Amino acid sequence: MNQYPQISVIIAAYNEETTIKSTITRLKNELSKLTVESEIIVINDASTDQTLEKMKEIENIKTYNQPYNKGKGAAQKFAAKVAKFDWLLFFDADGQHREEYLSEMLKFTDQFDLIAGERIGYQGPKERQLGKKIIHLLARYLLGKKIYDFNCGFRLVKKQHFLRFAHILPNGFSCDTTSVFAFYKEGLNIKFVPMEINKRGGGKSLVKPKEAFVYLMLIFRLIMLFSPLRIFVPISFILFIFGLALLIFDIIHFNISEVTVFALISSLLIFLFGLIADQLAAVRREINQE
Repeated sequence: MNQYPQISVIIAAYNEETTIKSTITRLKNELSKLTVESEIIVINDASTDQTLEKMKEIENIKTYNQPYNKGKGAAQKFAAKVAKFDWLLFFDADGQHREEYLSEMLKFTDQFDLIAGERIGYQGPKERQLGKKIIHLLARYLLGKKIYDFNCGFRLVKKQHFLRFAHILPNGFSCDTTSVFAFYKEGLNIKFVPMEINKRGGGKSLVKPKEAFVYLMLIFRLIMLFSPLRIFVPISFILFIFGLALLIFDIIHFNISEVTVFALISSLLIFLFGLIADQLAAVRREINQE
């Protein structure tokens, strides 16, 4: 009797004409070797090359074509809704992932809700590394956990939980990072499996150095969505200490200045805004959850 659960494989592809067939072929062979009952769903995210044509040449897969480029996250969310099995396997189309690690990941499906790759050695294109390091530092601050890889695209996820958070997951590449944050903040179980990856094949990396601004916006989004008090409380505290020091100085000189009053009131208002933001973030995370 097969010990592994049924899985729906989800592959989002954009301009991967040179790797899409070999990637899926290797993965299908691994699934067959492990005797895993599965379906393979491939989403062509409006590629401008021959990716869609290459997909149509592959037998026994379900193919969908986006009318325009929506992003990796949007493709994953669409595929998750049409998937028929309870476990989702996300797998990149560019040939980076090594399918032989799947057997190791499947060992943890009884205990964990998300099993993700933790890349060792080669980490992907150099232009992404600064943004990743910033996100990792942020994650350790927000979650209090030493996690070294938040955005590896090779992961097994329980469909019911992924769909719970679909409304807050972005449509772009940051969907991977945001989903890990969501699982952690809701107390779900996450397992990281160390793995090596291949150097990227296929189309060019879609993340450019100029998109450091995008990473910065992701950081602020994650903070406001999951832990707004981590920002508001330190600012409020600093203003309060500053205002308190001014107040002591003013009392000694028998003159309460406008700056002192402004600092103390601002400290209180920022703290109250933080409480409101924290409650709104909690409500937003709950919306659409069953």
